Amino acid sequence: MERGRVLLASPRGFCAGVVRAIDIVNLALERCGQPLYVRREIVHNKYVVNELHQKGTIFVDELDEVPPGGRVIFSAHGVSPEVRAAARARNLKVIDATCPLVTKVHHEAIRYAREGYTIILIGHEDHDEVIGTTGEAPTAIKVLCSVKEVDTMEVPDPSRVAYLTQTTLSLSDTKEIIARLRQRFPLIKSPASEDICYATQNRQSAVLELAKEAGVILVVGSSNSSNSCRLVEVAQSTGVPAHLIDDIEDIQMSWLTEVRVVGLTAGASAPEGLVERVLHYLSNVGYPDVETVGGIVEDVEFALPPELTRAVWKTGT
Repeated sequence: MERGRVLLASPRGFCAGVVRAIDIVNLALERCGQPLYVRREIVHNKYVVNELHQKGTIFVDELDEVPPGGRVIFSAHGVSPEVRAAARARNLKVIDATCPLVTKVHHEAIRYAREGYTIILIGHEDHDEVIGTTGEAPTAIKVLCSVKEVDTMEVPDPSRVAYLTQTTLSLSDTKEIIARLRQRFPLIKSPASEDICYATQNRQSAVLELAKEAGVILVVGSSNSSNSCRLVEVAQSTGVPAHLIDDIEDIQMSWLTEVRVVGLTAGASAPEGLVERVLHYLSNVGYPDVETVGGIVEDVEFALPPELTRAVWKTGT
């Protein structure tokens, strides 16, 4: 068999918000001790969650599973004011791991709602991030995820409409929806800057580079990871077959039939160790040569939340 090669996307994998969220859990375990609870998945990747669980982290769906007075971490996707109120009612010690870019969207939702705008939130209504953002102004926010929904949407005052976006969506999808929104509501207000985060944009751009040469693209990530699923969609939009995989067990050899170049990337919540496992697997099945594609350098870092900084100096409390 002729030697094949792998085009490895750069950047790929963990973004600054995910790194921060995982660091928060690890530091809280180290400096605050157990029991330590996390509401929902800290990030949407089952391997990351399983690893933290093995270290002693207790993942819960809702706060009523946390004993009164216990310590709980909010996930990177953010929570609604209702959840924060529930935490206060149970006297929980909260550490907030919400990604700062998600917090930015929350603040914009609050501001537009106070100014009397109808807020159109472009996103998936069942995603944790969208649920949290919607909770900031539930009577003012309408969630949609398709151009078709724009055409049927009714608002109280077409002159007072604003839009926000889930941070992990496809650039091409939101561009089309936003264009239609501007046609229907010429006075619509937009965010001060694009809400799709830098990491999502960079990873999607890198996938487009892979698609120029790859015969198939593999995206490492879990099925509930929005940004990972969007990477698959971006690749498929170019006509290149693309598949989401959690690990090497998900790879089907039929995908590689007559493929000389395999593109490989990872969603923003997928650890690099999984990428390395896939590279090793591909090398063993005829793709030993690896070329990195993409030149964007990410140097974004986010500070730890003040709750954890205080906890560092108050050992075990």
